Amino acid sequence: MVIDFKFYMRLALDEAWKYQGLTYPNPAVGCVIISEHNEILALEAHKYAGGPHAEVEALKSAYFKLTADNKILEINSSSQIHTYLLKNHNNCFKNATIFTTLEPCAHVGKTPSCAALISMLKIKRVVVGFDDLNIEASGGAEIISQAGVELKRDILAKECGELTLPFNMWKKDRFVFFKWAQRLNGTTDNGVISSEKSRRVVHAMRDVCDLLVIGGNTVRVDRPTLDARLSGGRAPDILILSKSKVFDQNIPLFSVKDRKVTISDNFSILDNYKNIMIEGADEMFRLTKGIVDYYLCFLSPNIGGSSSFRAIDEKLEILNIQKDEQDIIMWMKQANNRGNS
Repeated sequence: MVIDFKFYMRLALDEAWKYQGLTYPNPAVGCVIISEHNEILALEAHKYAGGPHAEVEALKSAYFKLTADNKILEINSSSQIHTYLLKNHNNCFKNATIFTTLEPCAHVGKTPSCAALISMLKIKRVVVGFDDLNIEASGGAEIISQAGVELKRDILAKECGELTLPFNMWKKDRFVFFKWAQRLNGTTDNGVISSEKSRRVVHAMRDVCDLLVIGGNTVRVDRPTLDARLSGGRAPDILILSKSKVFDQNIPLFSVKDRKVTISDNFSILDNYKNIMIEGADEMFRLTKGIVDYYLCFLSPNIGGSSSFRAIDEKLEILNIQKDEQDIIMWMKQANNRGNS
């Protein structure tokens, strides 16, 4: 039976993009497993650092679908899932094909080696989107191939590379993304714009960010907290970009424990951080154009407000579009930003 490799890899990509910005310091990775009849057995992603990798999540889901053994659903530890699968798989994966956006890891860290697990489950084929550039974890493709598993590489490599780019950038330097919310008529002012679910996602992103950058005028007008309370997470350090260092210290963001707040008229402190989120609108967009790698927009299906992006002529390339309960979520990049290098 003919397999459309790109179709299944796109499914894996879309699943992984749901967790972009949430897996730091790990990469966002998606995985699909299909049967010999091209039936989808699992569609999963890596959801948070320290949790099971995408391949392990997918193997867990596929195993349950193939065997109806619900004991595995009670296991959340990656190492325990590995052990359970190796003990109980009974060759149920022998004709299956795995699609993964990133080369399965070879090393043993917080989780066991995905490549080693795959090589012992008698899987027929592994399809890889992008090679792991992290020397510590690379080499999984060779482990799989040496075990006699059919291996196909570089399927939608460009798209999978764009998904993995944040990970590769913060490993060697830093990754900076600009987030904003707007309504259908382009306005970015006058209160809450995004849905509650979108705001929870943003708070979860703050939880794993090293630094959050915000404009001084926004701080004075909105008097924000800028924490991660909706996700139950930690609050990132703050850079307030402002020529004046005079602020009302009763603004909530100054009272959050265990965070450092810097007020500066430049971006020099970014050199001290790895995963950086910028929140703002048109003025901040202009000021940060030279340092932003990716853009993240939450588009709300509402009309209102009065202020929108003005006097900006910029073409962005869409990397991925998602829809939550209400908002449209778009990851984008500039045509010639650092993400293309």
